Amino acid sequence: QMQLVESGGGLVQPGGSLRLSCAASGSIFNCNMGWYRQPPGKQRELVAAITILGRTIYADSVKGRFTISRDNAKNTVYLQMNSLKPEDTAVYYCNAYRNTAPAGDWWGQGTQVTVSS
Repeated sequence: QMQLVESGGGLVQPGGSLRLSCAASGSIFNCNMGWYRQPPGKQRELVAAITILGRTIYADSVKGRFTISRDNAKNTVYLQMNSLKPEDTAVYYCNAYRNTAPAGDWWGQGTQVTVSS
């Protein structure tokens, strides 16, 4: 069983930046990693993902503003968020997915990001 702990959320003004971190209790080298978010009253959505090989994908709404990265040596994934907008306000969740034994799909508890003046 893998545990994921997000950190780095908070209150920021529009145009500001935050860096989220997701620390895993186990090795992530063979996991695809992702950041999701759930705005108030809405469904959870994919923000960004990074594969085992380091390939990245982004939601259209965050392209050019957010950057996902991973440090396998530290078992940590990051989400650098720049030029934040009020519509980025949400609870951000980290996800780890492994399709090789021992397979699994793990979620963190989430961290709140609020963009407001």
